[in-house]
Amino acid sequence: MKFTEFNLDPDLLKGIEETGFQECLPVQESTLPVTLEGKDVTVQSQTGTGKTAAFLITIFERLKRDARTRGKKALIVVPTRELAVQIEKDAREIGSRLSLVMGCFYGGVGYHQQETLIRQDVDVMIGTPGRLLDLNGSGKLSFKDVAILVIDEADRLFDMGFLPDIRRMMRRMMPPQHRQTMLFSATLGYQARTIAREFMNHPIKIEIQPEKVTVDKITQVMYHVGHREKIPLLLGLLKRDRPDNTLIFTNTKHMAERVNFHLRANGYASQFLIGDLPQKKRLRIISEFKAGRIPILVATDVAARGLHIEGLDLVVNYDLPGDCENYVHRIGRTARAGKSGKAISLACDDFIFNLDAIQEFIGMSIRTEPVDPGLLVPSQVSDREYRDRRRDGNRPSQRPGSRNASQARQRRDPRRGTSAAKRRASEPSRAQGQKKRVPQSARKGRPPRREENSQASDDKQIRPESRKGPQRQERVSTGSRKPIQRVNTRNSQQRQPQKKSPRTTSTPNPPASPAKLGRISRMLRRMRGKANQD
Repeated sequence: MKFTEFNLDPDLLKGIEETGFQECLPVQESTLPVTLEGKDVTVQSQTGTGKTAAFLITIFERLKRDARTRGKKALIVVPTRELAVQIEKDAREIGSRLSLVMGCFYGGVGYHQQETLIRQDVDVMIGTPGRLLDLNGSGKLSFKDVAILVIDEADRLFDMGFLPDIRRMMRRMMPPQHRQTMLFSATLGYQARTIAREFMNHPIKIEIQPEKVTVDKITQVMYHVGHREKIPLLLGLLKRDRPDNTLIFTNTKHMAERVNFHLRANGYASQFLIGDLPQKKRLRIISEFKAGRIPILVATDVAARGLHIEGLDLVVNYDLPGDCENYVHRIGRTARAGKSGKAISLACDDFIFNLDAIQEFIGMSIRTEPVDPGLLVPSQVSDREYRDRRRDGNRPSQRPGSRNASQARQRRDPRRGTSAAKRRASEPSRAQGQKKRVPQSARKGRPPRREENSQASDDKQIRPESRKGPQRQERVSTGSRKPIQRVNTRNSQQRQPQKKSPRTTSTPNPPASPAKLGRISRMLRRMRGKANQD
């Protein structure tokens, strides 16, 4: 079936022809006759089968020619920023000849440009729930004039916890009887059916080959490999197959950086895409990968949905995903729109327990190939060098072994690259470089103790001539031991130690006063009387 059979707007048909679409794909052939009449639908279809073009053509046709939506707006809600940017790109291509204002609304960027779009009376809005609710809460964006609502990748939105946000947005829109709602996703779960029952007007359910989750034209291969052999096997597969472009998926951000480090160290031009990167850098990496300037992209599941890469040759599951639906979306980046592709999975001991659920979900067993020892290519760097780089704080994009990396190591260690003789010559001698030992009391903030005269002999104890009254003994020692001082505890806090000659005797205490002697005598008499009574 061709698009000309739907009696579409002439300008819209020209945009479709310029995009390269001639005949409808199965999901478009089943959806457009229903949606062009303004009816609600829930569409379950495989990824990469043309769902985006189905709801974009519906939106453009109804906004241009349907009197019920004239002057109204259309809203497309998506889970990720990357998917929003991709849909905006497709919308501008299909609607290139239409006088409609389109714009993206997502977080991670400033509000100025998005607020400018709102003031320009944007017609088609594509955005994520968080930013849309922020603009609505500030009174700058209204949901009251949204006549067409599209929820794309609905199951992904609900898995990410956006179900309360979707409910809040739909309560602020027109009633379901006056609004068209389209729900699209590769899989529709219980929450999606609940939304359809509560906020949609008798939706028509459309399923395109629900019993076949994966695409037949994708060649799926799996290798059982040890954890330490995954990098050598990946290098060997890239060397053997020599794909023009490759998308490698990992389960964690740390593993994405590690794989990218090994690829760049072995001469491959690669980049990694994780959620922590700034939005501008993420968009730049995606655009360069689509343009072919980056042949290899290592990414987490943040890039598993919404990315449309023309003619992607190879998808590698470096780690088997924990969610079986993510496996479908990963390999769905290749073999899009009827083309063929290849998906390779590396099953190691850490993630082998995910294999049974994946094979049960896709309804088939993934073909397994043995690991040929000749296929393993050792990496030029070790994991220890990667850990050292992370510890030193080098930028992930810095290629190991490059001149910039060497200069960075030289800045961290100025002695690096010099001979041992030069290092010894640059170091100060022991006598010159040895620092004066600081007493522990001085390091703690207390006043340092007075040291004895340096003329005293080693380990010689100085005894005073008189032993009358409280006395103070001092021992002077040289070497590594600290001076030992024995100070009378009586009035020691008020009295400061005085520096004196080693042969000077201590001054005896003054004689007791008559009053004190009287008190002592009376105390002795009481003690004697008590003893006599006993």
